[in-house]
Amino acid sequence: MSERVTYKRLLRQFAAIGPYLREDLCEEGRYRFDCLSVCVSAKPAPDKREFWGWWLVLEQDDHHFRYHYQLGFYDADGVWLDKPVPKKHQAEVERTLNHFYKLLVDRLTVIECHLAPAEQVTNELAVTAA
Repeated sequence: MSERVTYKRLLRQFAAIGPYLREDLCEEGRYRFDCLSVCVSAKPAPDKREFWGWWLVLEQDDHHFRYHYQLGFYDADGVWLDKPVPKKHQAEVERTLNHFYKLLVDRLTVIECHLAPAEQVTNELAVTAA
């Protein structure tokens, strides 16, 4: 097994993936990511725009990580809401989630860590690196 995986090292690894990490919402052993996949309308000011996308929580137990995620709506107040993604945006939201998942798996593999879905993730909802 590789060296101990420290909180700071993990934050650096996760930040290197791209703009997904929400460091202000992370704590040791629990990491939060999200993606604003599809903008609802470009008319409002940038800080008031709403999006369809996903958020993912990664929980750590030594070199093992479990994830669970949710698809939904990011409102003008910056709050994620559990709302069904409209059919016309589902493919893009799923594409960005699968893209992130592949990057996450690659990053965890480099530091000899393992990733698996949390118990609440059903087979239909498990993401793949495809």
